[in-house]
Amino acid sequence: MCVRCIAKARTAGRAVQALLQGWQAPAGACRTARCFSSLPEPAVDAPARPNELEGKVAHPSLLNEDLLKAQYAVRGELYMKAMELQKAGKELIFTNVGNPQQLGQLPIKFNREVTSLVVAPFLLDHPAVASLYPKDVIERARKLNKMFGGAVGAYTDSRGNAGVRQEVADFIKRRDGYPSNPEHIFLTDGASVAVRLLLNALIRDSNDHILVPIPQYPLYSASIQLYGGTLLGYNLKEQTGWSMDFNEITRSVNEARNRGACVRGMVFINPGNPTGQCLTEDNLRDLVKFAHQEKVVLMADEVYQPNIYQDEKPFVSAKKVLGDLGVPYSNSVELASFHTVSKGVLGECGLRGGYVELTNFHPGTIDELYKAVSINLSPNTVGQVAMSLMVNPPQPGQESYEQWKKEHDEGLASLRRRAHAMTDGFNSLEGVTCTFTEGAMYSFPRLHLPPKAIAAAKAAGKPADTFYCLQLLEETGIVTVPGSGFGQEEGTFHLRTTILPPEEKIQDFVKLFQDFHKKFMAKYA
Repeated sequence: MCVRCIAKARTAGRAVQALLQGWQAPAGACRTARCFSSLPEPAVDAPARPNELEGKVAHPSLLNEDLLKAQYAVRGELYMKAMELQKAGKELIFTNVGNPQQLGQLPIKFNREVTSLVVAPFLLDHPAVASLYPKDVIERARKLNKMFGGAVGAYTDSRGNAGVRQEVADFIKRRDGYPSNPEHIFLTDGASVAVRLLLNALIRDSNDHILVPIPQYPLYSASIQLYGGTLLGYNLKEQTGWSMDFNEITRSVNEARNRGACVRGMVFINPGNPTGQCLTEDNLRDLVKFAHQEKVVLMADEVYQPNIYQDEKPFVSAKKVLGDLGVPYSNSVELASFHTVSKGVLGECGLRGGYVELTNFHPGTIDELYKAVSINLSPNTVGQVAMSLMVNPPQPGQESYEQWKKEHDEGLASLRRRAHAMTDGFNSLEGVTCTFTEGAMYSFPRLHLPPKAIAAAKAAGKPADTFYCLQLLEETGIVTVPGSGFGQEEGTFHLRTTILPPEEKIQDFVKLFQDFHKKFMAKYA
């Protein structure tokens, strides 16, 4: 609608009419009505949306629709029910989320000793410090204290401390054999923040699609919904160890593009969450080549890279495979790689330390992402210290090395034994099949539920696996996440549980689950 029409319109205020009545178009401009257009045509027939309801502007039904549609099953219905039962005094076992220290995993001693001195630097000058802390702990704390300008309570650069980013870059080079630019590394409050940063940048509207594995970690479905995009799922094949079928993925992309969709990115999780599978180098080469062919940003969720429980498929990063493939892949495929201090044998979930490394991204895009993180001023500094200690641990010959290595190796060996115990326990049951947990922190058993159980769930208005998990929670106190919260093939039912209960209690946990399952199956036989 042109400014002259606005002035003439009955809906225009008198002040607007008076202001625009004598307005003239610039010399040489077209005299058609559209040449004066600066505003869209008003939607005069559209009903006005209410600004408040029941006396509240921020009424739940008046909130952002994408927020209302977003679902996050890990803290969903089962978790809320668990909180209700806990308040009533029921003892619970939280296996719904990979939160190792909540279930008794101890922090690495060296990391906590250094952190204690960094957050309380006056202790470095205490007369007894040398008798309380190993020499290398004191040296590392002094180095970090200097790196942070003696003020770990102050803001850092919005990408994170430059010294810590250099340590991350050095870690990546040692791991992969290829250089990493610390200017292209962003430290974040856990990897989830970095994932959301990239998704927010990639998604422009609902026509932008992001490829996500099904089953998937609900961070992706929830974030894509929040940012107004569309999730384009690709099914992992359970019968072949949750493998990828690139013929099917290509078909899905082509179908979406034929509908006019714009496929912008592809997520993969290695090791898998919730499925626990590890990708081979061949799988990763296929991913890189697919991203190159289809022109999508590759988002490598590699937060579980330390958590490997078999020897046949060691962790290999997407960054290494990208470099090994050489040109044209190594200099063109846009790769965002995510890591965190929350997993591995550190399990420092509450300290919120993560990073994303950006490879082959346009410099202008990196500047825009820098602007975006600057809105939050700075990632938390304790998380940055935790990241420094993860990527640059004690070295052979240093006083704390033997203790650190013992804690690290024993912790990983214990997780491997627990992965076997959990998988074996599930597979011993009638009506349950479970792919071995090759990595990460979870088992994702399939529940072959009897028709009566499925009918009872339908009558209760619940997905069958949610129905099962709710009864499991109420009878045993075990908090899990139903497979429907991650996505699964139609007609299949699963649940996700961590493998994190303490090793001395893992057999009791497995028996508790087995006893419930036998009772459930008999009830609905």
